[in-house]
Amino acid sequence: MKRVRCPKCDNYIVFDETKYADGQSLVFVCQHCKKEFGIRIGKSKLHEKHEEKLLDEQANNQNYGSIVVVENQFAFKQVIPLDLGENEFGRYIKGININKPIETRDPSIDTFHCAITVKRNKKGKLQYILRDAPSDTGTFYMNEILRDCDRINLEDGAIITIGATTLILRTATEKD
Repeated sequence: MKRVRCPKCDNYIVFDETKYADGQSLVFVCQHCKKEFGIRIGKSKLHEKHEEKLLDEQANNQNYGSIVVVENQFAFKQVIPLDLGENEFGRYIKGININKPIETRDPSIDTFHCAITVKRNKKGKLQYILRDAPSDTGTFYMNEILRDCDRINLEDGAIITIGATTLILRTATEKD
């Protein structure tokens, strides 16, 4: 299954790409805003940039680690690189100003849901600290809900759940 985003309202349309041949043009009508737009099936330059392997490599280029986002409803994968400082996660909506938006249709994710702060401790080792924004539906770390005052130190492979979406932390490989 593939999904395309409406250029007018940013809502997704999901379709089965296996029913169409490379090079074939498709026309969609957005069910939300009634905008008509077309796409061409096949690999484009934009698609090549977003292949999983390339995303994984780019995500760790800055050596601060990354978050793997798995949207549970459709099992879409996104890899979001982390930056030093506060990384604000939430649902992407046009005009919202967070630095790590998640492209999802999951309404249970707030536009600013949680934050992961990446900083160095006194020994120079990277630390990953999770906090809730606070959000309406809560942020879960290893199936335990965080209170507004909680700050959780994360390790590699930590599982965070926001709404119906799972985030998995990949810490940076530090050189000794």
